[in-house]
Amino acid sequence: MNRVNLVGRLTNKPELRYTNSQVPFARFGLAVTRTFNRDEVDFINIVTWRKQAEIVCNYLDKGSLVSIDGRIQTGSSTDKDGNKRYFFDVQADNVQFLETKAQAEQRRQQEGNDSGPDPYDFEQSKEEYQDLENQDDMYSNMGDSIALDDADID
Repeated sequence: MNRVNLVGRLTNKPELRYTNSQVPFARFGLAVTRTFNRDEVDFINIVTWRKQAEIVCNYLDKGSLVSIDGRIQTGSSTDKDGNKRYFFDVQADNVQFLETKAQAEQRRQQEGNDSGPDPYDFEQSKEEYQDLENQDDMYSNMGDSIALDDADID
């Protein structure tokens, strides 16, 4: 079964595009906070299609809180230099808005008064993620390991 449920905030304003056969679609990033460590965020690419893509583009903006229900889709393509590139997207079957227009406006006003770093800045977070990726062992500070035996499981 391939199902994904996510709650997060948009990292950018969705842009409406069309396939060669004029089917509308929208792509946007979603910042999802990890439940076990609220300081860590995953950035996930979302794709939505047809009428839902049009609605998302008309009503959502960077920072909008949404719930996504969809499926993972992977693939690959070759760039103009002949390098193979792999991608991972969530194809959104359902996008639910989790804040009212008034709540979104209030949030934007509060964010405008905050001079701190933008928590939904995908480029800034991508650099931090690449730094993390370059570490030798990102799990080295997780504590002691434990050994489990099948006999320990009821």
